Amino acid sequence: MVDDDRKLCLLVKDYLDSMGFHVDMRHSGTEGLKQALADTYDALILDVMMPGMDGIEVLRELRKKSDVPVLMLTALGEESDRIVGLEIGADDYLPKTFSSRELLARLRAVTRRSQRIAEQDATMDLVDGDLRLNVAAHTVSLLGQPVDLTALEFALLLSLMKAKGRVKTREALIEEVSDRRFDVFDRSIDVHISSLRKKLGDDPREPRFIRTIRGVGYTLGEAPHA
Repeated sequence: MVDDDRKLCLLVKDYLDSMGFHVDMRHSGTEGLKQALADTYDALILDVMMPGMDGIEVLRELRKKSDVPVLMLTALGEESDRIVGLEIGADDYLPKTFSSRELLARLRAVTRRSQRIAEQDATMDLVDGDLRLNVAAHTVSLLGQPVDLTALEFALLLSLMKAKGRVKTREALIEEVSDRRFDVFDRSIDVHISSLRKKLGDDPREPRFIRTIRGVGYTLGEAPHA
């Protein structure tokens, strides 16, 4: 957990320790980034607002080298922080007025998703034209060049490639990759799709890969005809 609020860190650590987690704490962005890259973690709880190196900068640097699931803590109502965090690789976010039970649920969700991807069929190699996804190696390549994705972006692409030619509703994608119920007005799944498209060089107006089915969801490749 990376947060300059030492009292909050201790409260979270005491609670999560009682739930079977082991929590390391760092109280600055610089030290948090250094520790996150120096060891292997199941997840990172990262505060946005910190003096010096803030959480957004920590996440941006972290994503250059690591796809560890990241749960970001944001000030209540700071939608811009949430959107920026999601765009650069956060897996989920939680306002700082969170309850202990909600924190635990979100943390378990991001770690389960990461574990499910790791447990997929090791022989699975999905291909769509020049796009290739290897589950065992957790890699994606386009025209033979690697594409760096976050764990959630990888899970979204995996879901769409496995359902190639079939439409996946937003709700189905949310339930499959996020393990939590989003509010009806929560558009963060669309932010992740937008980020995934950018990394694939996909123009949403003339997509090569991910197509939007208005009012329904998304599909990879040609959508089925009615």
